[in-house]
Amino acid sequence: MSSQRAVLVADAAIAILAERGMRGLTHRAVDEAAGLPPGSTSNHARTRAALLELTLARLAEREEAVFAAATGPEAEVSRDEVARLLARMTHAAVTVHRETTIARYELALEATRRPELRKTYDEIGRRFRELATGVLAAAGSPDPVRHGRQMVAYVEGLLFDAVVGAGGVPPVEDLDAAFRDLLRVATSM
Repeated sequence: MSSQRAVLVADAAIAILAERGMRGLTHRAVDEAAGLPPGSTSNHARTRAALLELTLARLAEREEAVFAAATGPEAEVSRDEVARLLARMTHAAVTVHRETTIARYELALEATRRPELRKTYDEIGRRFRELATGVLAAAGSPDPVRHGRQMVAYVEGLLFDAVVGAGGVPPVEDLDAAFRDLLRVATSM
């Protein structure tokens, strides 16, 4: 983000998306939620499209920070360590970072209607798939690109089911066991 004020604006927009949905996201609502004078949001994002892009960029920063903090600098990791990492991250995404996950779904749906937002959304998705590929390569996957895509799809399904479906929040232990099973298959091929 270019400034602390831009971060404040984007974080307020994320909170609004999670609480009120896309219809509730207005420049005025962001000003109010951020405790800023009227018109402040417009100084950082003149149009709705610019506000959505600013918000999506900040959302990606937040999610990448969580991923970076969880993965650490290890060059080689065991399947069990990867399973624990994925379990903790998935559980956190539906509990501690639930707001971010809900906002991401709002932005994902909006990106299906806005080509300029789709481009940004797809670039962010590519970066996350590359991270997943790296983690699976370090865990010994013989085809980390394919397995990385599959793992991202699996995690997305878990997140969706826990946040907007009827699945509820799975215990971290259940997630750990599920990821161990998947990784055992992916790394034994």
